[in-house]
Amino acid sequence: MTATTREAPARGPARTEWKSVVARYQGPKPHRAIWQLVTTLLPLAAMFFVMYQSLVLPYWVTLLLALPTAGFLVRTFIVMHDCSHGSFFDSRRANDIIGFITGVLTVTPFAQWRRDHAIHHASSGDLDRRGHGDIDTLTVREYLARSRWARLRYRLYRHPFVLFGLGPLDLIVRQRFQPRTADANSRQTSSIWWTNVGILLGFLAASAWIGFGAVAMVYLPVMYLAAAAGIWLFYVQHQFENTYWKDHAEWDYVTSAIRGSSYFKLPAILRWFTGSIGLHHVHHLGPRIPNYNLKRCHDENALFHEVTVVTMAQSVRTVRLTLWDEEQQRLVGFRDLASS
Repeated sequence: MTATTREAPARGPARTEWKSVVARYQGPKPHRAIWQLVTTLLPLAAMFFVMYQSLVLPYWVTLLLALPTAGFLVRTFIVMHDCSHGSFFDSRRANDIIGFITGVLTVTPFAQWRRDHAIHHASSGDLDRRGHGDIDTLTVREYLARSRWARLRYRLYRHPFVLFGLGPLDLIVRQRFQPRTADANSRQTSSIWWTNVGILLGFLAASAWIGFGAVAMVYLPVMYLAAAAGIWLFYVQHQFENTYWKDHAEWDYVTSAIRGSSYFKLPAILRWFTGSIGLHHVHHLGPRIPNYNLKRCHDENALFHEVTVVTMAQSVRTVRLTLWDEEQQRLVGFRDLASS
């Protein structure tokens, strides 16, 4: 993979300044938040209506309309994402309410997802704390130590068709019935079931209005495309050749944020639909920065220029990267392993 790569800064006294840098861009603006809700949810509703009207035409027309509609649903998820970090509104209650509503629209249990996502931020790049919101990634040593059947299962899991083709379906279904674990509290479990209730009520109301079949034909392809886009974004933001993984004793939060998160450089229209989440290194270092301040924070501070930049064309090449090579300190593919 060829990408614009710079080495992350070494640990040193300058690191103590990052909190003051980040603090300048934190603090949500209510008028910006309300405007984002208006320019996201109203167009989303309008596009769903247009898709419904298009059902009298060949279905491929409806499916084409699902593409821009999915863009608005991704943007709806970004609103929920900001609510989870407390960066959409100052009020915790307002963030909880909007987070729940946008969670229902994106079939995501808000409180449960907020907890898992917070753990992801606190452990991203830590080899000893994998499994929280990550794409499962084995080290070369771990892969070679597995049985032939276990290696095959991992290869299947990391196949692009499974990750990006079946992954959205798994994500949609699994979030409905995620089992209670030892560290899941009642609030998180309630979040799953209240979200399910909200989805059911919304589906029944829409079905009573336009029919069950019409709702399924309009909503499901949009949700599938939005989920696939979300998985792809998350993948590219962390799975690139010179990313960052360290044992817990050596792991560093700031280095992980800058080196372990890419700057996925998207065209302006896609940056708008995705709430500038491609500036993922800024978000990981300052999760309470509202989405509309991410680019300004990046542009105005040299700290954020020491990052791996991945373009859309370059992002396609990342799908071959499947294993963390602890010797070379980079992600490699199965073919690289076979040739070594």
